[in-house]
Amino acid sequence: MAQNPAERLVDHALNLRWADVPQAARDRAATFLHDSLAVGVSGVGGAHADALLAMAQGWGQGNDCGVLGRPDVRLPAASAAFVNAYQIHGQEYDCVHEPAVLHPMATLLAALLAEASRGEPVSGERFLTAIVAGVDVAVTLGLAAPGPLKFFRPATAGIFGCVAGIAALRGLDRDVALDAFGHALALVSGTMQAHLEGKPALPVQVAAAARNALVAVDLARGGMPGVRDPLLGPFGYFPLMEVREELDAAIALLDQGHRITEVSWKPFPTGRAGHGGIVAVQALMERGLKADDLDRLEYHAPPLIHRLVGRPAKPAMEPGYARLCLAYLAATVLVKGQIGLDDFSRQALDDPAVLAVAERIRVVADSNPDAAAFVPARMVATLKDGAQMFEHVTAQLGAPAWPLTPQQHDAKARACLAFAGLESLHEGLAQTIKNFAEAPDALAAIRQTGVIA
Repeated sequence: MAQNPAERLVDHALNLRWADVPQAARDRAATFLHDSLAVGVSGVGGAHADALLAMAQGWGQGNDCGVLGRPDVRLPAASAAFVNAYQIHGQEYDCVHEPAVLHPMATLLAALLAEASRGEPVSGERFLTAIVAGVDVAVTLGLAAPGPLKFFRPATAGIFGCVAGIAALRGLDRDVALDAFGHALALVSGTMQAHLEGKPALPVQVAAAARNALVAVDLARGGMPGVRDPLLGPFGYFPLMEVREELDAAIALLDQGHRITEVSWKPFPTGRAGHGGIVAVQALMERGLKADDLDRLEYHAPPLIHRLVGRPAKPAMEPGYARLCLAYLAATVLVKGQIGLDDFSRQALDDPAVLAVAERIRVVADSNPDAAAFVPARMVATLKDGAQMFEHVTAQLGAPAWPLTPQQHDAKARACLAFAGLESLHEGLAQTIKNFAEAPDALAAIRQTGVIA
C-alpha cells in the first residue's frame, strides 16, 4: 500500500463534503440519526443504566452535554459520551453493519453529541457529514477483518470511527487528526468475553470507546504526538486485534459509495444474530405453529449465529445474556407472539412458561465457511405428532435488501420513546430529523425536541 492507511482514512474524513454525498447516503444518515436517538432514549430503562449514570456523575460535575432520555441531566462532555453510548447500545436495539459485524452509531453518535456540546455550533449538514465519515471509517476497519471476532468491533473499530467523525465535524488540522487517530490505538479496548458471557460489560466497552475518542482528540489538540502507523504497525490494530487483514480491498470500497447505505435497522431489541430466528418463528406461527404443539425447534444457521446466540436459556439470566440467547427470544415469541423492550425485565426473564419452551429450542451450526455470514438459515419445527414445519431465511429484516418501511421505522422510534415515558416527543423529533440538514445549529435542534438537555 503506497499510502499509510491511517492517512488514507483520515483524509477521507477531512475531505468529505455534504455536497458530494449522494442522496441515498444522506437519507440513511438522517434515518439512523433518528433511530439512534430514539434507541438511546429507550436506554434509560435498560439494565444498570441508572447505576452507570450515578457512577459517571461521581466523576465530576459539569454541564457540557445532556443525556438522552434524561431531560434534567447534564454532564461533562466525556462523561456524557460514556453514558449516551451505553444507553444507545445497552438495549441491543442500535443499528448494525452486518458484513463488518459492527454497530457503528452507538459510539459515533455519543461522541459527536459530546463534541458538538463543547465548542462552536455546527450545522445539521456538518453533523450528518460527520456521521457519514465516521461510519465509513469504522465499517472499513470491520470489513478489512474477515476472520472470526476476538475483540468487540463496535468498541475497537468504533473508536477510530469516532475520531474520524470528530475530525470531519470540526475540520481538524490534518496532523492533529492523524495524532488523534494514533492515540486511539493507545486507548482501544473491548474483547468478546463479555459477549460470550452475556455480561453488561458489552455496552460498557462501547461507552469507553466513545469517551476515549474525546480523550484521543484532546491529547492531539494539546500537542501530544500520536503513533503514525496505528493500523498495520507491528503492534498496531490489525496485528494485535484481528485474525487477518484485507485493508486494501476495504479501503478501495470508499471510492464506490458510503457504508451508511449498507447499515441495517434492528427491528427487535436483541442481538442481530437472533433476528432471523425470530422472523422465522413468526412466519411459522402465521402458518399455525403453537408452543403447545412443539416437540423441538432447531435453527440451522451459519457458525457465527451459533457462536453469538446459540447459548441455552437458564434461570436468573441477565438481560444482556437473554438478548443474545435465541432459545429465550424464540420461546418468548412462541408464548407471547412478539418480543419487545418489556421482555427483558426480571419478571419476564423468569417466566416459567417461556423457560419451559426455551428448553426445546437450539441453534445448530451449519458448514457455511463465511465467518461473518448471518444467512442463509433454516428453522425446523418438529411437532409432538412427528410432523415437521420449515422456514428458510435468506435475508434479515431491516437489512438493506429488506429495509424497514417508513411506518415500521416510525413505530420503532415511537415505541422507544414510549418505553422511557417520552412518547409525546415523537412527532417533534420526527419533524426535526426531516429538516435536520438545514438546521444552523445541530445540537440546538436536537435539544429543542426534548430528547436531550
